[in-house]
Amino acid sequence: MNIRRFFGKNSREALSTVRKELGDNAVILSNRAVHGGNEIMAFREEDMDAYVNNETPVNHVQEFNYAQTESREEPTTLLSLLNKNNRVQAPEVTAQKVEHIAQANQLASDLYTPKVDVQAAPQQETTSTKKHAREQSATNQQMAFMLSEMRNMRNVIESQLTAISWGNIQQREPVKSEVLTTLLAAGFSPALSRYLAEKLPSNLDSKKATAWVKYILGRNLNTIENETEVLDQGGVFALIGPTGVGKTTTTAKLAARYVMKYGTQNLGLITTDAYRVGGHEQLRIYGKILGVMVHAVKDEADLKIALNELKNKHTILIDTVGVGQRDRMVTEQIAMLSGTKTPIKKLLCLNATNTGETLTDVIQAYKGKGLDGCIITKLDEAATIGSALDVIIREKLQLFYTANGQRVPEDIHVANKLDLIQLALNLKSASHQPFQFLDEEIPFIMGNTVSTANSLQLAEVSHV
Repeated sequence: MNIRRFFGKNSREALSTVRKELGDNAVILSNRAVHGGNEIMAFREEDMDAYVNNETPVNHVQEFNYAQTESREEPTTLLSLLNKNNRVQAPEVTAQKVEHIAQANQLASDLYTPKVDVQAAPQQETTSTKKHAREQSATNQQMAFMLSEMRNMRNVIESQLTAISWGNIQQREPVKSEVLTTLLAAGFSPALSRYLAEKLPSNLDSKKATAWVKYILGRNLNTIENETEVLDQGGVFALIGPTGVGKTTTTAKLAARYVMKYGTQNLGLITTDAYRVGGHEQLRIYGKILGVMVHAVKDEADLKIALNELKNKHTILIDTVGVGQRDRMVTEQIAMLSGTKTPIKKLLCLNATNTGETLTDVIQAYKGKGLDGCIITKLDEAATIGSALDVIIREKLQLFYTANGQRVPEDIHVANKLDLIQLALNLKSASHQPFQFLDEEIPFIMGNTVSTANSLQLAEVSHV
C-alpha cells in the first residue's frame, strides 16, 4: 500500500496537494500540525478497498454506477457518499477520530525497508535470515494493526454519516421519525425499528403509516390459527425453558383445556423435574385435581418407559426441569428429549418480561436440533412486549399460546397476532418516560445499527 506524506504551509494547501496527487477520493490517515506547517498522510481509496477485502490493489479506479445505487433501498455508506458528492470531507472527521493511530505513521517507510544481503558466509546468512524474518514479522503485525484501525475508522465514519442522515430524515420526514420513536418505545430493537422506518412508503400520514407497520409485523409474526395443531391433532409436547418461566403452570393450563374438551381418558402427563425439592409435586397436585396420573422420570431410560406406557394416549404433555440457558444441563435435557423413538415436539416458553438479548440467548441455548414453537408467558407482568415479538420474528419461531396470569385454565389463550401487535404499540405509561429516547438521541441510536439492519430480512415489506 503506497502511503504518502504531504506537506503544506497550512491544512488547505496540504489538502490541495493530496487532491492533485491522489484525486478527490483519497483516504486521509492523519492531518496534523507540524513544525513549519501541516502534514497529511494519505493513500488512494482503491488501495484501502483492496486491502480491507484482502485483495491485490488495482491500478485504476472503477467507475461507480450511480443509477444502480440510487435505485436500491440500502443505507448510505461511506464510499457511496464520497463518490456521489465527488469530494473529500474526511480531514475534519479523521483528524478527531484517528489520532490514536498516529503510531502507524512510520509504516510507509517500514514497508520499504531494504532486504538484507544474504550472499555472505553460511553463518552470516543464517543470522541475516533470522533478522529479516523478525523484521518481516514486525512489518506484518504493523500492517494488521493498521488494517484493523482502518476498518474501525471506516465503521465510525459510516455510523456518523448514518446519524447525520437520520437527523435529516427527522426534519424532512416527520412521519418516519414518529414511527421509529413508537417502535423503540414499544421495545422493538433499533435494527428492526430502523428497517421498518426505512422501508415505510412515502407520502403516508401518521394513521396510514401505523397501519402499514402493523400489517408488516403481522405478516412476519407466525402464529397458529387455532388449537388444531395441539389439542385436536394430538402428539407428545414438551414444554422447555429456563427456571421460573412458568412451564409447570402452563402445562397444567394446557392439560385443563384438553380435559374440558376431550376428558381425562386420552391425556398423559410427565414431569422430568426431579431436581428441585418438591418440583414434581406441583404438577401432581394439578393432575389430582384434573383426575390425570402424573409420571415422574429422571433420565432418558425412565422417559422411554413412561412414553411406552402412555403410547395409546392421544396427547401427552411433558413438564421439564428449568435450568438457566448457560447451564450444561440444557444440552443434556435436549439430548434426552431427542433420544427417544417417539417424536416429541418442543415448545419453548419465553418470559415476556425479559430483554431481547436475554430471550435471544435462551432461544440459541434451547434450539438444539430445532424448536417446534414457542409460548409467551407472564404477559400480564411485562411493561413492554415488543422485544419478545421482535425476537420471535427474527428467529422465525411459530407462536402457539400466550399466558397472562396464574389461573388454570383461564389465563392462557391461542396467540392472536393482531391483538399482540396492538398491545405492543399501545403499552405506554408515564413511568416509562425515563427509559424513552429523546428526539435528539435517535440519530445516534440509528448510527449504531448499520450492520444489523442490513442483515435483517422480513418475509414481506410492501405497500398495504
